[in-house]
Amino acid sequence: DIDECENDFYNGGCVHECINIPGNYRCTCYDGFMLAHDGHNCLDVDECLDNNGGCQQICVNTMGSYECQCKEGFFLSDNQHTCIHRSIEGMNCMNKDHGCAHICRETPKGGVACECRPGFELAKNQKDCKLTCNYGNGGCQHTCDDTDTGPVCGCHQKYALHSDGRTCIEKDEAAIESSEYNATSVADVDKRVKRRLLMETCAVNNGGCDRTCKDTATGVRCSCPVGFTLQPDGKTCKDIDECLVNNGGCDHFCRNTVGSFECSCQKGYKLLTDERTCQDIDECSFERTCDHTCINYPGSFECLCHKGYTLYGLTHCGDIDECSISNGSCDFGCLNTMGSYECVCPPGKKLHWNKKDCVEMVKCLPNAKPAPKAQLVCSKTGGIESCFLSCPSNTLFVPDSENSYTLSCGVPMQHSKAQPRRNSTLPSCSDSLAPPIKQKARFKIKDAKCHLRPRSKEKAKDSGKQAVSDNCQVTFVNLKCDSSKKKRRGRKSPSKEVSHITAEFEVEMKSEEVSDTCNIDCVRKRMEQKLQTAIKTLRKSINKQQFYIQFSGTEYEVAQKPAKATEGHEACSTGQVLQDGKCVTCSTGTFYSGEHKQCVPCSPGTYQDTEGQLTCEPCPSNDGQGVPGARNVSECGGKLDLVIKALGQCSPGHYSSDGFKPCTVCPLGTYQPEPGRTLCFPCGGGLVTKYEGAVSFQDCETKVHCSPGHYYNSTTHRCIRCPVGTYQPEFGQNYCITCPGNTSTDFDGSTNVTHCKNQHCGGELGDYTGYIESPNYPGDYPANVECIWNINPPPKRRILIVVPEIFLPIEDECGDVLVMRKSASPTSITTYETCQTYERPIAFTSRSRKLWIQFKSNEGNSGKGFQVPYVTYDEDYQQLIEDIVRDGRLYASENHQEILKDKKLIKALFDVLAHPQNYFKYTAQESKEMFPRSFIKLLRSKVSRFLRPYK
Repeated sequence: DIDECENDFYNGGCVHECINIPGNYRCTCYDGFMLAHDGHNCLDVDECLDNNGGCQQICVNTMGSYECQCKEGFFLSDNQHTCIHRSIEGMNCMNKDHGCAHICRETPKGGVACECRPGFELAKNQKDCKLTCNYGNGGCQHTCDDTDTGPVCGCHQKYALHSDGRTCIEKDEAAIESSEYNATSVADVDKRVKRRLLMETCAVNNGGCDRTCKDTATGVRCSCPVGFTLQPDGKTCKDIDECLVNNGGCDHFCRNTVGSFECSCQKGYKLLTDERTCQDIDECSFERTCDHTCINYPGSFECLCHKGYTLYGLTHCGDIDECSISNGSCDFGCLNTMGSYECVCPPGKKLHWNKKDCVEMVKCLPNAKPAPKAQLVCSKTGGIESCFLSCPSNTLFVPDSENSYTLSCGVPMQHSKAQPRRNSTLPSCSDSLAPPIKQKARFKIKDAKCHLRPRSKEKAKDSGKQAVSDNCQVTFVNLKCDSSKKKRRGRKSPSKEVSHITAEFEVEMKSEEVSDTCNIDCVRKRMEQKLQTAIKTLRKSINKQQFYIQFSGTEYEVAQKPAKATEGHEACSTGQVLQDGKCVTCSTGTFYSGEHKQCVPCSPGTYQDTEGQLTCEPCPSNDGQGVPGARNVSECGGKLDLVIKALGQCSPGHYSSDGFKPCTVCPLGTYQPEPGRTLCFPCGGGLVTKYEGAVSFQDCETKVHCSPGHYYNSTTHRCIRCPVGTYQPEFGQNYCITCPGNTSTDFDGSTNVTHCKNQHCGGELGDYTGYIESPNYPGDYPANVECIWNINPPPKRRILIVVPEIFLPIEDECGDVLVMRKSASPTSITTYETCQTYERPIAFTSRSRKLWIQFKSNEGNSGKGFQVPYVTYDEDYQQLIEDIVRDGRLYASENHQEILKDKKLIKALFDVLAHPQNYFKYTAQESKEMFPRSFIKLLRSKVSRFLRPYK
């Protein structure tokens, strides 16, 4: 291989850098320059043409670089791109009269000190900045040498220095040669060929070769560098458009450049470090992308919400207030809950099976078999009392916490407020004489925890056959077991577990027990004594831990000693089973079998409408027919009943007394949007419907037709704008929907859920890393909002901020502003301020140790806002960090800009800046795969210069 770059003076004909490659070479240019069409010369790039060079106000192009300037009344911030309002008062850095050419710093004594941007040196007057060859090649097109008086420019040997002292122009003979080349006549070409054959040699005028010339026996042989092809004249080199063949090997976009090409990607993809391949950005792998469920698609993603929640602000989920949508379609009252809602009924009425309508409470079912009663059976064997409570129907198990639960069995005669609400099986009509007998008792169990666990088989065997001494039929039992530790005063603070059991019993008085010899009072006394005796025995059995409750043929211990608990220690609590490593509550239509430790479907003739229960409820018909796994009373009937009922529900626009066929059509002036209902809703205000069997309020013939953002008031017959915090997307509705979660709208008359915005100022402020974000981000931020954040890093740490992009509407005349300064005082040292959209990223260090950040919006236009991450770093690195972030090359290429927008890369960079020892978590290979070569090259040059003094 011939090293064409070997001769430093000629440098392969390259004016900047020559890179030798096997059998060839290629020329490259310094940052701020691009290769000319001849593949050797370097021309200045006008950075101001691309997005105004990233300058907030004015961009001025210079040879090899560019600089940002500010309008009157502003001065350039330290990041060299954004502008800050100038303060009138005082001789400090906020006042442009400080005299510093580039960067101004407050000194501890209250004065000012000047600093220069990377590539400049402070002049002797300590204010001006002298350009060096390190910045934009010192403003020289070809070569630059630093001298005491500043940079001196030179040119490659084929070029001469222009009178401006910076630009290089081709020498005259080259100009003559090129004009000769452009001759078009065939005769001229023939003459030239003959002349050349006689005298050509590489020593004279490079043998007429455009690029590389080699003397051979047959004359000179010209060749071209990589990226160029030799033309038919054997002398000229022409740039190859690599994009024409196989798209240059680029996955997405290919852009041809002189001597080379560049690949880039579509939005939602990132270019890998091979600089060819585009990889989908998996947004779902970032923290905080979606509130609930995130689905990644090639080039994009989508957020979904759980049932009962709706999406707002593109990624957030808020609870739907179903009660605001036609009162949740409830007959009477509606109660909104997180992710759901419930209909409620007035006293004396109960909820219909459709869970919406209210029907008269039927005290009993005349033809039903009586629901089996709870039984408290106590016996004594070998001096040990043991009691069983069997719960055949109307049971409810509620685990309150890890160490407490409530259990009820049977139906109380009068519902107390403490009773958990649920649909219980209706009792049969047996005449109850008088108020029931009620008794309450409290028991203590030492050294035991309230865990309802199945009784072990061995213990059941030991108990053997028992002589029944007492059998008490109970109408209702409510049992609460609690072993949560309470702090006790006094010296004797017991360290051992104590469980408290509170039991309430109700016993019904039966008419058949009243006789001539024993009247009502006598029966009551007997029953009371019987119950008291049973409770006494129960107390003894509890003390000896011989009290069991029976559900679906399985006996459960009420509480267990710690030893027992560990021996049969289960991963999940009773009523739950392990699925994929998580505890899942048994669903409706099933019950938890303690014997099999799994969820078992309800057998035919039983149902279960509550999760996590230990038994199923008998159906009212109680004939053992029906489908397995019935989830409510309406599924109790046999399969045939179910089919008839499913098909036999009244369709929308119809109703019947039970919601099943035969049905009546909704009369004129009423409507019903849902199937299986017992009523139709009136239009109100004397309005009639266009026809019978109407299915929506929109079928009511209103006096005016309301547009979205309004609702119809049936009393005044007017359209009223939806109030703030509500919206209505449809025409002709009589309600407005409340905004989801904690969101509200900026104005009244909103037509879409996207107008609902969260007012909360976002972010997490950590000592080492954190972020701030505008309210409702990435949705549009609300109007008239003010956010204030304070970043106060630990001692000896400074703040570095990256603004990947910021969206504030410029047409607002600075109505929405983000400002970062030392304190709330308007004259304090300001690091950053902006009131416009800025899609190019910018990184900068805080000018003050602490930061006070404020975001304010007015009632005008809105935008997506911002999510701005920051990191605090050891102040020993301040010089290095500032050298990096102030260098325009950090933002020069699109690749570098993408790094500052890449959440994963920023996280890795911040991780290492915050805790330098974490650098060793990443292998050299990982680093190479993370960042493009040009970025590593830039950082490496900075770091080696920073460390050089210690070498």
